[in-house]
Amino acid sequence: MRKKLLIGAVITLFGFPLVGWAILKLSDHDPLETMLRGNQPLAIQALVGLASGLFLGWGAQSVIAMNFLKPTLRKYSDLIGQFNLRDIDIVFISFCAGFGEELLFRGSIQVFLGIWVTAIIFVAIHGYLSPKNLKLTVYGIFMTLAIAALGYMTEHLGVFASCVAHMMIDVVLFYYLIKANKKFKNEISHEV
Repeated sequence: MRKKLLIGAVITLFGFPLVGWAILKLSDHDPLETMLRGNQPLAIQALVGLASGLFLGWGAQSVIAMNFLKPTLRKYSDLIGQFNLRDIDIVFISFCAGFGEELLFRGSIQVFLGIWVTAIIFVAIHGYLSPKNLKLTVYGIFMTLAIAALGYMTEHLGVFASCVAHMMIDVVLFYYLIKANKKFKNEISHEV
């Protein structure tokens, strides 16, 4: 199961940017110039991406930790817990998702649909905006705001900043979900 997740991460890292490149190429944009645009040096983008990713990851963690979202937290912590991820897996998967997804969504799709529509589509695709689950949608609304922030970051700094921020959000959330999974398992073992 872990192996399939790692293969999916590699496909995301390489496949998503290729789709973005094709979209831009078909629309007469210069794919590399458009996808990799940036207004600030990479070091500035990396620092801002790191800081904002940690902040947004903490925010997402705080939202999903709310009492009324406990069933959602349990669902996602059980899902992540079954993969038995190592630290290197978490960093690798987060890197692949951060760079692959951002190059497609912020580097390509956002060019045509704008920041907010792209953010809503991105969060909806991840399943966090659901009329059938209004509690989960609360988390989805926070994530839409966070992803829109990445869109603005791309516009004002460059896509590298949003890639780093996305990676850090994922790292924070993976660690939190793994910690929550251990806590839930510990509660069950004490009940038995």
